[in-house]
Amino acid sequence: MNNINKSDELMPLIEEITKTVSEAKNDLATKVNKVITETYWTIGKYIVEFEQDGQIKAKYGTNMLTSLSQQLTLRLGKGYSRPNLNNMRKFYICYENCQTVSDKLSWSHICELIKIDDDLERSFYEKECYKEKWDVRTLRRQMESALFLRLAVSRDKEGIIALAQNGITFQTPEDVIKDTYTLEFLGLPEQNRYSEEDLEQKIIDNLQKFLLELGKGFTFVGRQYPLIINNIHYHVDLVFYHRILKCFVLIDLKRNSVQHADIGQMNMYMGYFAKEESMPDDNPPIGIIFSRNKDELLVEYATYGMDTNLFVSKYELYLPDRKELEKLVNNILDE
Repeated sequence: MNNINKSDELMPLIEEITKTVSEAKNDLATKVNKVITETYWTIGKYIVEFEQDGQIKAKYGTNMLTSLSQQLTLRLGKGYSRPNLNNMRKFYICYENCQTVSDKLSWSHICELIKIDDDLERSFYEKECYKEKWDVRTLRRQMESALFLRLAVSRDKEGIIALAQNGITFQTPEDVIKDTYTLEFLGLPEQNRYSEEDLEQKIIDNLQKFLLELGKGFTFVGRQYPLIINNIHYHVDLVFYHRILKCFVLIDLKRNSVQHADIGQMNMYMGYFAKEESMPDDNPPIGIIFSRNKDELLVEYATYGMDTNLFVSKYELYLPDRKELEKLVNNILDE
């Protein structure tokens, strides 16, 4: 009994010491990472300056990094392979000042970022990495799904530049909604050999990845959310709440093209949530119809005069054509 009492009395001290040690470890890890990345940037600088001497470059040719790797590995041990030396070299070329990332991102993050040749695109992923605390796997997935390009195609030139400089901002529903969502992680066939129920179930099974694709601020509320209007039962496929915009987000899933009746139904769902589910300090709900195909003209006519918070977005079951997206974005930037 006395031992238990003593343990309880010591608990505040134990917690304080544990917290201090944990903070010290995190601080040490941050400092070590900063030193490592700055050292690698400096090595990259030495390599580039060495290469810029024409005679020396001609003498060693393309084998220079291979020879350098062998000699440094003998002297310093692991960590100086040819690919890693090449990453250090590219790190220096991509970043004039390494301190913009050295105290924010790990070397593994930087190795992914320097794969991106376009400065605007790289800047976007860099900002999102430390804003949203993406791990390397998340960064890689967002790059593979061409997140920046998919967001950029729906903006003007100034909007693309702002996206690259500031990352994703959340002020209006338009900031939250993508024109196209990439759901390759569901593993569904591209052909229509699946039902809307299959699509919904796959999303639930991969909810963490789906939330990542939706973006920051989404919290899951429920599936097949019941509504009763004049004794008739309806169900919203998926319901989320957006913590930043402070509103419900309703998602209806369509296997094929969206029809005008689907738009009217979503508008009714949004009206119900605005009147019956939202709290007094909530903002109006957002409605998104996920459609395999999208008839732009039909959507324009069917949504005429309706709530501007109602969106129709396409979903893809495969990674987007990156070259086509780059072409579209470059056309906007060249205007």
